[in-house]
Amino acid sequence: MFVSYLILTLLHVQTAMLARPGGESIGCDDYLGSDKVVDKCGVCGGDNTGCQVVSGVFKHALTSLGYHRVVEIPQGATKINITEMYKSNNYLALRSRSGRSIINGNWAIDRPGKYEGGGTMFTYKRPNEISSTAGESFLAEGPTNEILDVYMIHQQPNPGVHYEYVIMGNNAISPQVPPRRRPGEPFNGQLGAEGRGPEEREEKERHEEKEDLRGKAPEIFTPEAAQTFSVRHPDRLSPHRPDNLVPPAPHAPRRSRDHNWKQLGTTECSTTCGKGAQYPVFRCVHRHTHEEAPESYCDSSMKPTPEEEPCNIFPCPAFWDIGEWSECSKTCGLGMQHRQVLCRQVYANRSLTVQPYRCQHLEKPETTSTCQLKICSEWQIRTDWTSCSVPCGVGQRTRDVKCVSNIGDVVDDEECNMKLRPNDIENCDMGPCAKSWFLTAWSERCSTECGAGVRTRAVVCMTNHVSSLPLEGCGNNRPAEATPCDNGPCAGKVEWFAGSWSQCSMECGSGTQQREVICVKKNADTFEVLDPYECSFLERPPSQQSCHLKPCGAKWFHTEWSMCSKSCQGGFRVREVRCLSDDMTLSNLCDLQLKPEERESCNPQDCVPEVDENCKDKYYNCNVVVQARLCVYNYYKTACCASCTRVANRHGGFLGSR
Repeated sequence: MFVSYLILTLLHVQTAMLARPGGESIGCDDYLGSDKVVDKCGVCGGDNTGCQVVSGVFKHALTSLGYHRVVEIPQGATKINITEMYKSNNYLALRSRSGRSIINGNWAIDRPGKYEGGGTMFTYKRPNEISSTAGESFLAEGPTNEILDVYMIHQQPNPGVHYEYVIMGNNAISPQVPPRRRPGEPFNGQLGAEGRGPEEREEKERHEEKEDLRGKAPEIFTPEAAQTFSVRHPDRLSPHRPDNLVPPAPHAPRRSRDHNWKQLGTTECSTTCGKGAQYPVFRCVHRHTHEEAPESYCDSSMKPTPEEEPCNIFPCPAFWDIGEWSECSKTCGLGMQHRQVLCRQVYANRSLTVQPYRCQHLEKPETTSTCQLKICSEWQIRTDWTSCSVPCGVGQRTRDVKCVSNIGDVVDDEECNMKLRPNDIENCDMGPCAKSWFLTAWSERCSTECGAGVRTRAVVCMTNHVSSLPLEGCGNNRPAEATPCDNGPCAGKVEWFAGSWSQCSMECGSGTQQREVICVKKNADTFEVLDPYECSFLERPPSQQSCHLKPCGAKWFHTEWSMCSKSCQGGFRVREVRCLSDDMTLSNLCDLQLKPEERESCNPQDCVPEVDENCKDKYYNCNVVVQARLCVYNYYKTACCASCTRVANRHGGFLGSR
């Protein structure tokens, strides 16, 4: 009794010293005043040499989409940390060497949380805040009991994955963290052990009670049992494991074989479905009447240890597991955001992903939604176009374009979509600075062989680059394009007669017209049709001509190609290309994709030197002379003239001299 009192007194003093500021601390070795701590290897008082920290960064450039292995985590690894360098659209995945997927396997992305695998618990984190730049991570204390592989589901450039874990070294010492002390337990021999021992008679009674308890099957507490035996119905019991520690009563009655421990029911199941746990409840009852008695009437050391029993093992109903919304696809204006919705089922305290049809009794939540973080700024045209910078020819004009917020303030251009910015500068064409009529000479022949006809010429209004007259246009005084002519009377003459032209084959642009042409002989009042050979000595009028009813738009015109810049070994030639409207004036309405090339390559063939009939090889083996570099001597240069000349031309005409 004195020893017990001494132990309790010392424990009380020690507790007071620990609670008092400035009191001596207890090290990891459980000694007062010790300053030993557990190192990163888990060794009390260690110097971090008992283990090895393995770390690195996976920076490989990946090209194909899918799973790529990052690092292998060996068996026995602790302090595991796998973290992306910064946020990306990639995902980390974890799989055991046996092929079992632990996190993000089979192209199914799991929600952040805790996942058991490899004998330890992994914490999967995936920051989803818009402002966060942190990447995904796996964290686990370990140790692992098998080899694990970390993978990356590659979808965009690899930002880098940092990995780190601790493994025990060859000279490592097993972690020496002492177990948790129970109240009253001495400090490593600093306090003397309490000298107490059971009496032989009590030991014998406990042995007999154990034999008696083993010989009877435990009775399950049910309502029917409550009616059969006059026992007190227990209150609603908590699902956790009952406490077996029974404090000794100060004046406990003498224990006898008249009372023993008996199972009277079980605790409530820890879950309503998906495999929970419950424990048997043992009460002290009279051996014969089965009436419940105070626990002090039974030997506490003989009380059976409640063992866990499974209950409600049927699966829980499937449910939709809703993930967090992704970032909005647009920083302003109407965008889209997505979230992951998986059908899951809970069993054995684990949430498993199952086929979606198991959730068909529930309405599936939306996986996409519209979002708008703020109203976008927009472009506003503040002024009209200015006048052209030149009075004639091609110049430029400008206008004021600003980015304006939704409250009307002018902000930086970056706040608006640069792809939608209106032009604030453009070219303007004020027309040629001087114009005049360009004429061709009159045609030499009259339109008819006899009788009245006309002679024609071409008339075009174009820019006059020679004259400096300030003409604004060619005006309405267009020169005549036809003048009358007469080759005398047509009586008795043979000539070609042309009928009326048919309609133009095209409604716009260039087309063709047809007409009938016959050989006739004109008398005083009549025409006689002759065979065409009778008019063969005359130029036959065309039976087809081009026609143009109305303009179809501007077209590209080009000149002939110039001479090639080189006669061999690749040169180039050029031509001038202009966009002209139907009235042959410059226009900017042509399709740029149809613009003819203004420059092209030409004469790509190799240059062939001129053959000198007097320069020939006199011997069949002149190639040996060239290989021996004997062409520098006049004799060999003459005897193997053709071969030596080819070598000289190939080397730019340079021959070494001796």
